[in-house]
Amino acid sequence: MKKWLYAAGLGLVMASSASVQAADKIAVVNVQSIFQQMPARDAVAKQLENEFKGRATQLQAQERDLQTKMQKLQRDGSTMKASDRSKLEKDVMAQRETFSTKAQAFEQDNRRRQAEERNKILSRIQDAVKTVASKEGYDVVIDANAVAYANSDKDITADVLKQVK
Repeated sequence: MKKWLYAAGLGLVMASSASVQAADKIAVVNVQSIFQQMPARDAVAKQLENEFKGRATQLQAQERDLQTKMQKLQRDGSTMKASDRSKLEKDVMAQRETFSTKAQAFEQDNRRRQAEERNKILSRIQDAVKTVASKEGYDVVIDANAVAYANSDKDITADVLKQVK
């Protein structure tokens, strides 16, 4: 019986020492910092701005036209003929509905494209993290924002940033 207890205790000690050694193979990386410092991020932002510039300009012009008609209706509505006022009200309502539909579609398309480009950049960062981690022999890499404390010796953010650029 003593031999079994001794063997179990020895096994427990060996298992705990192995987990302590495994802890040495953990690194942290600040993905948000890398994302903010990437030069590709600015290029993507300009690309998206150019991609949606025409539609945004068109929506702004349509909004100005709609506001002008609404102001005219408020200002001159009481002095207009009933048929003219009715026609203008219908025109304003139809234009408001069209504008709303186009604005929603614009917002959805813009958000979708931004998400696509953000995911591409994050994928590049993920690949760089895997490359640096495998090169330096880390088993686990944790985002620095998910950790309460990490030794700066275990931070591979700078290495990953170099890999991504």
